[in-house]
Amino acid sequence: MPTLFRFLFFCAVIAGSIYGTMVALVTFVEPTEREVTIRIPSERVNPQQ
Repeated sequence: MPTLFRFLFFCAVIAGSIYGTMVALVTFVEPTEREVTIRIPSERVNPQQ
């Protein structure tokens, strides 16, 4: 039974570190906004029949 507790503790540590990393990313990383322009060829918008 001690190996089960050790395994569950190991899984909890991994899950906690992943959660902590996600919280740190949300807190410290600020996304930059920029204008995006996508050119669409006129053949795709107005297909010839």
